[in-house]
Amino acid sequence: MSTMKIAIISSGYLPVVDGVTVALDQRLRSLSQQGHRVLLLCPDYQPIAPVYPHWREYVGEIYPGVQVMALPSEPFMGIEFERNLSRQAAAPLRQALRDFHPDLIHVDEPERIFLGLLKYPGIEVARGDRLPCTAFFHTNFLDYIEDFVPLPAPLVGSLQWGSKQIIRRVFNAYDATLVASEVAHQRIRQMGIRNGVGDRFLGIDLAQFQAQARLPQFFSQHYGIAGLEEKTKVVFLGRLTPDKGWRFTLDALTALVRQPQWENLRPTVSLIIAGDGELREEILRILGQLGIETHWLGRVPPTAVPPLLVNCDLHVTTSTKETLGLTVLEAFAAGIPAIAPRAGGVVTTIQDGWNGFLFEPQSKQDFLEKLLKLIQNSNLRREMGDRARRDAAQYGQDAAMERLLAVWQAQIDRCRPQPASRS
Repeated sequence: MSTMKIAIISSGYLPVVDGVTVALDQRLRSLSQQGHRVLLLCPDYQPIAPVYPHWREYVGEIYPGVQVMALPSEPFMGIEFERNLSRQAAAPLRQALRDFHPDLIHVDEPERIFLGLLKYPGIEVARGDRLPCTAFFHTNFLDYIEDFVPLPAPLVGSLQWGSKQIIRRVFNAYDATLVASEVAHQRIRQMGIRNGVGDRFLGIDLAQFQAQARLPQFFSQHYGIAGLEEKTKVVFLGRLTPDKGWRFTLDALTALVRQPQWENLRPTVSLIIAGDGELREEILRILGQLGIETHWLGRVPPTAVPPLLVNCDLHVTTSTKETLGLTVLEAFAAGIPAIAPRAGGVVTTIQDGWNGFLFEPQSKQDFLEKLLKLIQNSNLRREMGDRARRDAAQYGQDAAMERLLAVWQAQIDRCRPQPASRS
């Protein structure tokens, strides 16, 4: 496969840490290692430098052959620390694409970017220069509306219906819409998106996890937290926002402290929360009132995730809206089991009772039964974790990139002028 020039337009990049940005950074490193040239166009985080003081580290040539250009941005859905490209980004974006002369344009979360630009990102240049233009469906924003828009259910339903019409038109404007799980593929077909291509396009850098080891004093040395060596460490990794299921989590943990066995378990369990978001103060306040030992680590950079997970015992997510669930794959690569609701893309990775547990969505009883089973049984955690580590091998970054590059190459070949036939 020949080297490519790929222009990527993304709804976000580091120092923001979420599934989209982490997967994008892994992709950029892989493309650089393989000798491809990349231009990444993303929101500018300078306006919120107090939140992300190291934003300059992620602009310019971040890897050999990979250039990051930050464009004018604005708060996304009124959330200051979530940025989106603004209308002022349209002209410099268009000029940057034309100056770069890419072989292909790829867009992560074009529906989100469309809300800022009021244009299909990348399409104008792609059509004018006869370039292929692909998109990636990362986030099911239709389901997120109910978490972020405080309206009565009938109005939320109407808003979701109208949003679906826009999202469908946006994605159908591209040559292909990529999704990373069969669940997500089914979802976009139901939405009327006709150009879906589903495969394991997202992966993790397995070597980063394989290089880690459990260390007796890990948390005291790296986070200044003493006394965790003999405790069962339950880790929550991700944004502290309503869409991540935190309302359910807090209700379930409130029920947990009422369980008869909890008083004996309380001194042996510690919650580790790695992430930040608008619910942080509420989460920490409620957990403090419940008397559950909790340690908040804040935003953890991607390089710190492998050692963190390797030194925890189980990972919990209660989000029902993941298109794949990258943190579950990271937990598996670290050799620890995961608990998640039986919903969304996590059902393709978690085999209930084998490498983790799936609980019925919104069932506190089912969630707590499975959580307590793993807290109380270290042998079960180790057995599940060993299976999880083996299962993670099929989600390696190298294989994911091969699949993605094959799709991109096919799109480039399709748009390439055909040689004239001889008469």
